[in-house]
Amino acid sequence: MPVGTKPTEESQTRTIHDAVRAGDVKELALLVKNGADINDVDKKHKFTPLHWASHAGSLECLHWLLWHGADNTCRTPQGWTAAHISAIRGQDACMQALAVNGANLNAQDNRGCTPAHLAAAHGHSYTLQIVLRGAVDCYCADSNDWRPVHYAAFHGRVGCLQTLSKWGANVDEVNSNGNTPAHLSAMEGHVFCFKFLVSKGLSIAHTLGARNNQGETPKDLARRFSKQPVLQYIELIEKHKDLPLEQETVAFPAHRAASQGDLDALRKLVECGIVNINERDDSGSTPMHKAAGKGHLNCLQWLLEMGANQDIRDNAGENPKDTARRFAQLAAVKVLGGGLEGDSEEEVGIMDPSCSDKHGVEGSTDGFEEVALNATQRKEQRVRAYQKIEDLKQLLEIAKSNYRQLGGLLEEDRSQWKEAKEAQRTIEELQTQLEFERVRREKLELQLDECRSEIGHLNQCLQDLSVTTEDNPQAIQVREKKKVKKNRKSDVGGVFVKRIQ
Repeated sequence: MPVGTKPTEESQTRTIHDAVRAGDVKELALLVKNGADINDVDKKHKFTPLHWASHAGSLECLHWLLWHGADNTCRTPQGWTAAHISAIRGQDACMQALAVNGANLNAQDNRGCTPAHLAAAHGHSYTLQIVLRGAVDCYCADSNDWRPVHYAAFHGRVGCLQTLSKWGANVDEVNSNGNTPAHLSAMEGHVFCFKFLVSKGLSIAHTLGARNNQGETPKDLARRFSKQPVLQYIELIEKHKDLPLEQETVAFPAHRAASQGDLDALRKLVECGIVNINERDDSGSTPMHKAAGKGHLNCLQWLLEMGANQDIRDNAGENPKDTARRFAQLAAVKVLGGGLEGDSEEEVGIMDPSCSDKHGVEGSTDGFEEVALNATQRKEQRVRAYQKIEDLKQLLEIAKSNYRQLGGLLEEDRSQWKEAKEAQRTIEELQTQLEFERVRREKLELQLDECRSEIGHLNQCLQDLSVTTEDNPQAIQVREKKKVKKNRKSDVGGVFVKRIQ
């Protein structure tokens, strides 16, 4: 074996899986060069190096493995591919790299779960969004007819529910037991997920009245499993049902205007004294509740400027900020001064690290999506994001270098090549034109020389003619006679008369 390829003592004791877990791409390359199998399966976890890269978030090693032909379809005994591992761990960058390199994001494990199911179950909403961008079917069901919305509702992942709803998932889907996501969230006592599902369902009556295969409604499940917050919320909804559209429009026109975002009508009703700015309808809601729930910032800001009370709670115990948060109107939450200081105990619990320990989740992306951040948190996140940008820039340069070494041609290289080729063509055209102008100039100079020579010859002829004329007396007499004749023609003093004999 050549000296340059001889492994060190340390690398002899480490496997390819250890190198990937440590994120050491140099050792990984050396081990593969020395004969290690790039798709080797470890004996304990049955993971390939690509699985470990996805698990540990070793992005550089993952890129190196993909570029060198690692098989992204290898599965663990559970049927998990590298994409499943990235979804479980919430490795956003690894998931993006796998998607770009053609990994199957619709692959199902032994239970029929896709990466979307696992990301929703573990609360990684940003990872879930990356999966959905890869043209993944959000209606795909596992072996029990559970969709990703069922997993998100069962595990209390509000951020994932919001993401799935934005991507068109049906929140009224039923599984093999006839349970809707509302059944599952009520069963587990996830009140904020339940509120979101009620707001996004086909109708309140449909969501609350849906029955599973045992004939149980979400209220029955909440009662059976002693989920008092959900049960109290359902009872408040049943006690104070929303009025029909026509009746609500007639009885509470300001609420209707705020709900539709009609600021002109709302301003006219309040300024003319027709309604009180803090008027409450039968459910205890004010116009500010309606504007906050629909996200109409113009109405919301005007109500605040006019002194509307944002601390009034409706019959469900929600103030306008709570209503905006329930409907995922983050801009409205910010306008109303939303932040961690005003959050409920359940929402703070979701963001507490112990909540991840409780559910077996690490790095959940569902923490800060429902509330606005204070200045300190924004600054910390900006610093972390900037550091991430710098790290990714370095990784990008490494990736470009590797791609070029493998014979690839980047778009920027192609553009530079086109520009260089165009510049070379322009230079050649200018050189050809310059040569043409040089030949043309030589021809013109030759013609100029000929003209000068002819002019010199003609001048010489004129001079010779002048000398010859001066030396010849007869020529002088001829000139004098011509001059006399000319003078006679110009004389007008007499008339010539010819006589006829």
